[in-house]
Amino acid sequence: MDSIFRDRVDAGRRLSEHLRHYQGRGDLVVLALPRGGVPVGYQVAQALQAPLDVMVVRKLGVPGHEELAMGAIASGGVRVVNEEVLHMLGAPDALVDRVAAQEEVELARRERAYRGDRPPVQVEGRVVILIDDGLATGATMRAAVSALKRRGPARIVVAVPVGAEEACHELRAEADEVVCAATPSPFFGVGAWYEDFAQTTDDEVRELLERAAAAGRTERE
Repeated sequence: MDSIFRDRVDAGRRLSEHLRHYQGRGDLVVLALPRGGVPVGYQVAQALQAPLDVMVVRKLGVPGHEELAMGAIASGGVRVVNEEVLHMLGAPDALVDRVAAQEEVELARRERAYRGDRPPVQVEGRVVILIDDGLATGATMRAAVSALKRRGPARIVVAVPVGAEEACHELRAEADEVVCAATPSPFFGVGAWYEDFAQTTDDEVRELLERAAAAGRTERE
């Protein structure tokens, strides 16, 4: 099995080629899911000449098997649950509530750490491209889409370099457009398709957001 992308920078540059029809639009915003989606989103935002911000979402992992998502939460009090996983595990609502409470603390911390004093980019009435480094179950992205809809965008585009075909298909019922640059089968997991899938740090996320914000200020001046 050969990887598809060298790293998230390469993935972002190649994903932007699938989104060229949005380049230069004055109403375009790119929102990236931290942490791994931010290096991808930065490349897309640069290529499309759009502002970049984060959409903070936290996966609700099954205790002891955290990679298995039983749902996700996002800013604004949005919770999405994976009914299939909950049924398979026989997980009680109290377990979901407990994990969600823990993740809400981390979600709030990340928003403060990443954005600092900058207000969120306004999305009402705008075209929003939601970026992550890949789609496995799609639960995290569904939470992001649900939260974003509450903010009144004109159009929601989900875009990832690589994703499981089923997850990409299911998201088409949630978003206005879904761009999965590659849908290999069997899927194996997002990291399987990157040569370098090292964890993105909080500092890297903050630096990229600051760089994008500075570039936006320079353009306005």
